[in-house]
Amino acid sequence: MAKNEAPKTAISPTRNEDYPEWYQQVVRAADLAESSPVRGCMVIKPWGYAIWENIQRELDAMFKATGHKNAYFPLFIPKSFLEKEAEHVEGFAKECAVVTHHRLVAGPGGGLIPDPQARLEEPLIVRPTSETIIGAAFASWVQSYRDLPLLINQWANVVRWELRTRLFLRTTEFLWQEGHTAHATEAEAREETLRMLGVYATFAREFLAMPVLEGPKTASERFPGAVDTYAIEAMMQDRKALQAGTSHFLGQNFAKASGIRFQTKAETEEYAWTTSWGVSTRLVGGLIMTHSDDDGLVLPPRLAPAHVVILPVYRGDDTRAKVDEYIDGLAKELREQRFGERRVEVEVDRRDLRGGEKQWEWVKKGVPVRIEIGPRDVDGGVAMVSRRDRAPKDKASMARGELTARIAELLGDIQATLYARAIATRDANTHVIDDRADFDAFFGSKGDKEAQGGFALAHWSGDPEIEAAVKDAHKVTIRCIPTGGFEGAPWADALSGEGRCIFTGKPSPRRVVFAKSY
Repeated sequence: MAKNEAPKTAISPTRNEDYPEWYQQVVRAADLAESSPVRGCMVIKPWGYAIWENIQRELDAMFKATGHKNAYFPLFIPKSFLEKEAEHVEGFAKECAVVTHHRLVAGPGGGLIPDPQARLEEPLIVRPTSETIIGAAFASWVQSYRDLPLLINQWANVVRWELRTRLFLRTTEFLWQEGHTAHATEAEAREETLRMLGVYATFAREFLAMPVLEGPKTASERFPGAVDTYAIEAMMQDRKALQAGTSHFLGQNFAKASGIRFQTKAETEEYAWTTSWGVSTRLVGGLIMTHSDDDGLVLPPRLAPAHVVILPVYRGDDTRAKVDEYIDGLAKELREQRFGERRVEVEVDRRDLRGGEKQWEWVKKGVPVRIEIGPRDVDGGVAMVSRRDRAPKDKASMARGELTARIAELLGDIQATLYARAIATRDANTHVIDDRADFDAFFGSKGDKEAQGGFALAHWSGDPEIEAAVKDAHKVTIRCIPTGGFEGAPWADALSGEGRCIFTGKPSPRRVVFAKSY
């Protein structure tokens, strides 16, 4: 390598050279997803879908542990349902896909056109979210206080028409879960809202290895029709924020629109108090941007489709049988071990490819542990082990028995290392700011790509006009009013306590988090 030549990486451009394009190349190199023939939509490929399945499985267990049941509701929503809640329809109107006909016929030029005789009496909206259609069901299910609380979740797809799309982060159709609950009292509904925010925060930290801040959103950032919206916010490696999950206290707004009423113990009639909460395939994008490097995807072991890949190294056909026999035995031993709630999942790659080509393919796919086995390893009863959280050429020989006994410990250490790195990145790029000039320099102007900033902890008076002006000047928003997720951070003590708004000098009850975001 020449003296000033940059080290070669598997992904080009690198994160520092072009972060958005680096992200696209990681998705492509790891074979996670690709754009579909339908503009703005994606095909999630097996490796990417396996990550989503693991996310789904773990979250589903957490939902059920908190008393929720799964159900499924229609893809199509009558337009009149959305119109019942004015603020809600206003918030989604520009994103809706609308079905107006139920049949196609041959057109004059030989193509297909909507049959004029098959026009629907009422247009149907392809669900952008399901508050209104689920509200109609709840209205028929809930009659008495004995029917409450009603705790429902659905795993589904939704459509929000997007002009600018990016795989996993923002697509016209995406996969998600949406929880919807109804309660007899405001206190119960608020408790549910915060409980589910806590579930998301725990999942982000323990499975995604993604540190998150928790807290309410400002009024301008609330879910349409909600009384309060709470979010978990994570910092990506380019120092932008990602809203990774939201939980909404809806008050009685949707209950009144949908007619969700119940008879109380005192035999009076009241409207239910409702909540909704959700996360989506955006979590896969967050995982990519939190941990991956210039050699490709890096997967936290608790969500990896495979924990280990074993790569045979043959030295002629005469060594193949003994290497294969050794690998089969090792793979069986590893699969008998447990990592958390899962058995250790092992891939054995016997494809007829060059060793280096196979190595780099699995590096780019982010498998936590790679194991090479050649004839000498068989003779010595050992294996060459590489960790994805370390340099690709960093390998160590381990005795077969030690590897089997310590595989769960090894995976746990990789998980912890990734989380610690992500915390270090976040904390190093989070700054307490008490001066408007420092704030302006931290974020730069809208077109300034050099001053990306990070998380700015600053006092704000609560004035929505100031919030809008900051967004216009810097393309920066208030991500949340943090109430959790900063314990132990070097800047934690600065968050609480009153101060003066850095924009107006007016009193401020506490600092908020400003950042550029996805």
